[in-house]
Amino acid sequence: MRRVVITGAGTINPLGHSVSETLAAMRAGRSAIGPLEIRDAGRLSVRIGAQVRDYVAEEHFSRQQLGLYDRFTQFALLAAAEALAQSGLPFPDGRTERAGVVLGTAGGGVGTWDESYRAVYEEGRNRVHPFVVPRLMNNAAAGHVSMRWNLKGPSFSVATACASSNHAMGLAAQMIRAGQAEVMLAGGSEAMLCFGGIKAWEGLRVMSRQACRPFSADRDGMVQGEGAAVFVFEEYEHARTRGAEILAEVAGFAMTSDAADIVMPSREGAARALAGALADAGLAPEQIGYINAHGTGTAANDRTECAAVADVFGAHAGRLMISSTKSMHGHLIGGTGAVELLACIMALREGVIAPTVGYRAPDPECPLDVVPNTAREARVEAVLSNAFAFGGFNAVLALRRA
Repeated sequence: MRRVVITGAGTINPLGHSVSETLAAMRAGRSAIGPLEIRDAGRLSVRIGAQVRDYVAEEHFSRQQLGLYDRFTQFALLAAAEALAQSGLPFPDGRTERAGVVLGTAGGGVGTWDESYRAVYEEGRNRVHPFVVPRLMNNAAAGHVSMRWNLKGPSFSVATACASSNHAMGLAAQMIRAGQAEVMLAGGSEAMLCFGGIKAWEGLRVMSRQACRPFSADRDGMVQGEGAAVFVFEEYEHARTRGAEILAEVAGFAMTSDAADIVMPSREGAARALAGALADAGLAPEQIGYINAHGTGTAANDRTECAAVADVFGAHAGRLMISSTKSMHGHLIGGTGAVELLACIMALREGVIAPTVGYRAPDPECPLDVVPNTAREARVEAVLSNAFAFGGFNAVLALRRA
């Protein structure tokens, strides 16, 4: 089977505008969650979030480009540029027919939706911007990334709520394995932190008004974030031949469906995804040293995820490190798995395990080593990254040290 490796990484998220800034924040255990600075925040009952701060779109894009790029597309383009720069691509020989893009997003251009609804319903306008549809469509980010770097291979977007990024990255890896491409840009992007985006989530009553405290007994909900991360996935021999630096190997991937409930997670469905990723990677449970948890900070998710890990790993579960970086950067919804993969790469390359910050009290239903509050040095050879979404969609990636 063709092997898949990661040769570039890029991001912009609440913890930093680059990979180096993000990893520094994770090592320091710094939370980017704070008061929301958006229009009509005073009308919200949830007024905290993890925003990408100090971001000025005009410093990166022209006025003409901004007419086409929703915020989620801007984030994806910036992350892709950093990833490609690190990888040593783009394609000096001009051969881009064997390169493509798969990006995850749950909402697409939510900011564009919000602005357009305001214009029509609140301000009474009878016309909207002519590029509203190209700005808001879920595949806009993938389309602009493919056009920016002339990538002519398989390109599309994935929308499976909070599992979107993991599904996108897993499918990209499968395409390389199957010989359909040599290089794929994969990851996800989300920008839901506008009035309408937050108001919709408020209705679910799963949001915290204080902080995101995954696995802590006093947790009371999730906190939304925004941002993107994009990776260069490359066929191993292709990367080795050109002398590329390999960050990690994408060793396995599995996806399952609960087929049970539209919002409540399933222990059995999550466990099948975990076991499937191990099997696909050819890894024994004892070989996994760290799991980046989905860890939303809701009572149901954290309890169910810990139970699924215990089912799959048995006695080894007590020796595993499992942390949720959502405690620092918030829940990026469709982009969250991509940003969290950075923590997995950091664990493999640097031997640093990102912490679960905000942890205050152990929960008997989450009896695992959640790396509370402080990053930890530990050598690990293989890791998993979990994503479990509304709709009952589960996607787990397995990475191995390069």
